[in-house]
Amino acid sequence: MFEQCLYFNTTSLARQLEREWTAAFKPFGLTPSQAFMLRVVLDKAPLLQSELAAQMNISRPTATRGLDGLERLGLVKRVTSERDGREQEIHPTKKASDMKEAINAASGAVTKRLKKSLGSNHFEEVVGQLRGISSALK
Repeated sequence: MFEQCLYFNTTSLARQLEREWTAAFKPFGLTPSQAFMLRVVLDKAPLLQSELAAQMNISRPTATRGLDGLERLGLVKRVTSERDGREQEIHPTKKASDMKEAINAASGAVTKRLKKSLGSNHFEEVVGQLRGISSALK
């Protein structure tokens, strides 16, 4: 019935992937969206909230909610930006920096499992196609 429906098939896949990433990040007390946001902060800091939102392809209000949660967990701090006085820079805390390798390893383990299940070439092809579709729909 939905063989040709992009929405149905991508959301079905998203639910399956959500379960994988939820299990991977549960030991850190993070949701997948929090963990991916933290990974961006750890890799790109200091960055403005608008830059974070752009990196993650989310709205600024969504970034704000995610950052609020990470701040409550003591993983990020916001500092007045010297580059743009209208925004704050996002910085990881020491607690977050100490988690970086383990979070990346957990994420890498899921990716490795998926590549093994799908085949590395197929996995990379699908990810590339999804990124292309996402860019085309912007």
